[in-house]
Amino acid sequence: MRISLTRRRHKILAGILGVGLVAAGVGGYTGRYELKEEWLKHQWADKHYNAAVMEKALMIAGGNPSEMQSESKEAYTIADEFQQARTAPGGIVAPGAYSAAFAQLTAMQHTAGTWQDVTKVPYNADDPRYRDWYSNSSGGAGHVSGRVTGLAADTSNHVYAAGANGGVWRSSTGGGNWTPLADALPSLSGGDLQLAGDGSLWYATGEANTGGTSYVGSGVYRLANPTSGVFSPSDRVGGKELESTTVGRLRWGGGQVFAATNRGVWYHDASTAAGPWKVAFYPNPDFMPEIKDDNGNVLVPAGSQTGGATEAAYKNIVNDIAIDPKNPKHVIAAIGWRSGDTYNGFYETSDYTAGPSSWKRLDVVLGGIKNSTDVGYTTFAFSKTGDRLYAMVQQPSKINGSTNLAGIYVSRTGSPSGPWNKIADPQQLHNSGSALDRKGYAVGVQAWYNQILTVDPANADHVWAGLEEVFETTDAGSHWAAIMPYWNFGFACWNLDDAKNSCPLAGHPDQHSVTVGTADGKPVVFVGNDGGVYRRPVSGQLNANNNATDWVSMTADGTMDALQYYSVSVGKDAKNGGMVVSGGLQDNGVSNLFAVKPDGGNTDTEMGSNFGGDGGDGAADPQNGCNQLQEYVSLAIKITNNCAVNPGALSAADATSWSLDPGDPSPRFIAPIAIDSANSGGFITGGRYVYTSAKGWGMRSASEWTKAFDLGAGHSATAVAMRDGVGWVSWCGPCNNTGFTRGLATNAGGSWHQVSLPGTFPNRYLGGLGIDPASGQHAYVAVNGFSRRFTEGPGAGVGHVYETTDGGATWTDISANLPDVPASSVKQLANGALVVGSDLATFYRAPGATTWQVLGNGLPTTTVMDLESGPDGNLYAATHGRGIWSITPPA
Repeated sequence: MRISLTRRRHKILAGILGVGLVAAGVGGYTGRYELKEEWLKHQWADKHYNAAVMEKALMIAGGNPSEMQSESKEAYTIADEFQQARTAPGGIVAPGAYSAAFAQLTAMQHTAGTWQDVTKVPYNADDPRYRDWYSNSSGGAGHVSGRVTGLAADTSNHVYAAGANGGVWRSSTGGGNWTPLADALPSLSGGDLQLAGDGSLWYATGEANTGGTSYVGSGVYRLANPTSGVFSPSDRVGGKELESTTVGRLRWGGGQVFAATNRGVWYHDASTAAGPWKVAFYPNPDFMPEIKDDNGNVLVPAGSQTGGATEAAYKNIVNDIAIDPKNPKHVIAAIGWRSGDTYNGFYETSDYTAGPSSWKRLDVVLGGIKNSTDVGYTTFAFSKTGDRLYAMVQQPSKINGSTNLAGIYVSRTGSPSGPWNKIADPQQLHNSGSALDRKGYAVGVQAWYNQILTVDPANADHVWAGLEEVFETTDAGSHWAAIMPYWNFGFACWNLDDAKNSCPLAGHPDQHSVTVGTADGKPVVFVGNDGGVYRRPVSGQLNANNNATDWVSMTADGTMDALQYYSVSVGKDAKNGGMVVSGGLQDNGVSNLFAVKPDGGNTDTEMGSNFGGDGGDGAADPQNGCNQLQEYVSLAIKITNNCAVNPGALSAADATSWSLDPGDPSPRFIAPIAIDSANSGGFITGGRYVYTSAKGWGMRSASEWTKAFDLGAGHSATAVAMRDGVGWVSWCGPCNNTGFTRGLATNAGGSWHQVSLPGTFPNRYLGGLGIDPASGQHAYVAVNGFSRRFTEGPGAGVGHVYETTDGGATWTDISANLPDVPASSVKQLANGALVVGSDLATFYRAPGATTWQVLGNGLPTTTVMDLESGPDGNLYAATHGRGIWSITPPA
């Protein structure tokens, strides 16, 4: 997760919830902007940095610098928030959910109209137009896209990338000029991507990163002709056995392909797509859901602890698999939860065909780890000949510390039993040129989230290892170089003025994928991270600080629009004409694009990042799109009146944006924000409390909020809406599966109060709110999750859109023919039509109609998080993996 420039009040939430997987994927929540300010304090103390700002830097973590690591601790609390919306109240999604929804979707009629990809333009994280106090511009990330979880490359300039929720992309030029290959599939969530020996491309859906914004998948797909073909649903390997799972790794051996999933180890004949996947091993049968093949045969019986057990989703999580090149029946697996559990460790079988009983846990000895249960998230890497096995190991007992990386190890015999020698630890990697030199945020602080490890096929001593940064050794670990540092802030080469900045491209933090291929006849290494794809020569150049000088962004041309938006904001561009379109992104701040035209075109050559870190929810003045409310996370709201355009702020006094963080005790990670749809100077937001303001775009301080209503201890707002002073707020709390509770509050009819929901109203996460432009008494709720058929838990109910016409006294299910798929946004348009954003599509209900259609054509089957009507008459959709799209709705 990207950290914004300035400090945010720490909110140390009790407990590490570790609840279930949807899958999970916000990178570690680590206050990246606190790191920047702490550094600036020292960098500018004798020059430009004033005493007030220095004092503020010392106030990090509420005055206690040792609490810096609490930002990382928060990751374990917020990690499950994204998936809660889809699994509450039961904790699991049963296999078959997405295929059933996709089948419903494909049977529906479409309205006229074609979606336009608004953000298919270069996105410059270092855009010099946006160097406000809350920006990361000049840090060295360069041009970015969304998180890339899988990479594969051949020796003929073809490289393939899997987005976290953006599907598969192909470049035939060694990077750049990307083409999407998987848009016809029911899941665009990338788990792994591999080229098999026969040249086929294998795409495992279901991202396995256990952060907070990842999705389960619909299985594994095989494309026979990847250099020219595209994936189709008929390319699925096996049946629905791996639906609603995550797949972190695919490995080959003995004619079989093995899948490391969050429901154990599975395998399939690699020569055919026919027949079901077979289960090889899962350590905790009591926590497995029932899994059937397409013919209804039970492959895995339901365990006694499923159907509401908080921990069921991670009790069988497999991080990686290694196949013995000398004996393919000999398989090793790294199995374990990042926070630790009794089953954690390395497992092996001498014959995987003998079933789960043949697997045993190895009593491995790893320096610094006292017992096998203290082995957490692990990545393996064999040398090409199999005579050397490397492992990167996360240590659960240190998960609350400044690092939880145990180290990087090598078995020089290639045996998983060892002996294992440690060849790197956090301090060694820090000393190799790392930018992570702050107490509380050291190398490996997010080892539970970001790991890559691979061996040069031409040299068993040449290894690339990725955590927050990328490291390289050419002598099997005797020496390391931090070839892709966290950023350039803190290095002597950095200067806010580009003319004086001699730093090379740093790349983006949080590494998730790596592969070696060929570009223009030369061997290159590609890495995929939270900012897209970067490339450099296998034998690259270093500067004096051991940082690479030859990284190139492979997303600089803007053709890979895999950006993961949480929100979209739209307003008129008074200066340039057209619209200003901005949006909050996972780990890539807030993007800002000027002069967007009604036909989807624009005259701005590229987007820039006007706010750094993660970007959360946001809102813009329809009449002036540079009047913006933008959230970092957790209600760290900023207000700007000029799109935060700034040539370079070295202190808060130079800023062109101001903090409106109300200091709420329990906001959601992505907390909701909205403006009054009848009066753009009215604002509403919420955490535990509902905050409103009529101060308008001249607000400069959090003191100008009115604390309008207390949703209750432990409750957190999930959506807000307001029309002519009438507000609606949905909430949950507890929001995890144990004791899940949800509700609604409104001031419709007078004062604020809790809405009494009928027993027939689904007991699921309430993801979106909409209000009739003619009456605040008339409102709509978008219900997330799946219906009772696929989601365990009491009262899960059915239906995804509910309506009230009397201020919440009565409710009607108006879902009709909507597919049974999580819904996150609902809006009533000016003509009375309704639009709903879901995990698969945007749906449209015409004025006076009772049934739904798919809105338009051309929108990829990815998650629509937010829908907003622009003053140009277009509808804008923020997708979490394929950028922002627009369409002119039917008249």
